[in-house]
Amino acid sequence: MTISNITYTQQGDYLLPDLKLPEQKNLEIGIFGQRHKIYFLNHHKIRYYNLLTSCKLAEYLANVDNRANDMFASLVKQIAENENITEQLKAENPMLWIQRVNNIRNRATEIVNNEIIYT
Repeated sequence: MTISNITYTQQGDYLLPDLKLPEQKNLEIGIFGQRHKIYFLNHHKIRYYNLLTSCKLAEYLANVDNRANDMFASLVKQIAENENITEQLKAENPMLWIQRVNNIRNRATEIVNNEIIYT
């Protein structure tokens, strides 16, 4: 049965519209995008659902994820250069190098979380 160019399916005594979402790009959303999604859902529900219903949420989250990954890589590189974390240190004392790089990555993650993810 068709009413007003909308197709309906009969379910018992009710006519339910056949709703279909438009085709969307298949975007990869990484860890930063997933974190922002959870934060966004918990703290900005109206904006989250507006993006979701307009089929723009995946694109938005992919953009946030890309910005966060770029910032993270840049911060890790800058901090490592400032603290003289070199390949020579890696060759001479691998455990110390791992400790320092992990420390840098944790600090960079905290900065990215504060600047992009949880804002």
